[in-house]
Amino acid sequence: MARYTGSVCRLCRREGTKLFLKGDRCFTEKCAIERRAYPPGQHGQGRVRFSDYGVQLREKQKVKRMYGLLEKQFRSTFDQASRMRGVAGQNLLMLLERRLDNVIYRLGYTTSRAEARQLVKHGHFTLNGKKAHTPSILVRPGNTISVRGRSKKVERISGALETMEGRAVPQWLEIEKDEMRGTVKAMPQREDITLPIDEQLIVELYSR
Repeated sequence: MARYTGSVCRLCRREGTKLFLKGDRCFTEKCAIERRAYPPGQHGQGRVRFSDYGVQLREKQKVKRMYGLLEKQFRSTFDQASRMRGVAGQNLLMLLERRLDNVIYRLGYTTSRAEARQLVKHGHFTLNGKKAHTPSILVRPGNTISVRGRSKKVERISGALETMEGRAVPQWLEIEKDEMRGTVKAMPQREDITLPIDEQLIVELYSR
């Protein structure tokens, strides 16, 4: 399976905003955006002018990289959102938020979505009591996401829970830190996503 193996800090610099791909490092002065707030490369500090298409493309790339999806999977998610009732752009964000790897990150089990995706594939979590191996599973209200018995001693998980104060759990989720169990209380809403995302630009790009 194809995957990005380069420096994730370059992705944040390319998009000009924090994508929180490096875990706790993104909350420190070592963050690449804090140190070099311009695109990487020889001409990164030059003036850049984007066409309307360029603006739409950059927004799509930003959201795609934020949630860790490749183009084919992201487009498939958009197509699913377009077939749903309501506003396509908001539907897209809600589907991305409901992914199991994102929910695990949001609950504070990990410090990044990439780490959550890896730990899910390694079988460290259960969904409604059953071992889960698929990061793209969509959760529903009432679902419970727990750390498996043996996995509760995994330092990456316990360490993330101890330092989760800087990563607030959204209102549609609930975490019981002592039990290492999280619950989906409701469907995510647009206001739960506080990052600067203009989903309408993505709709316009795919509508061309």
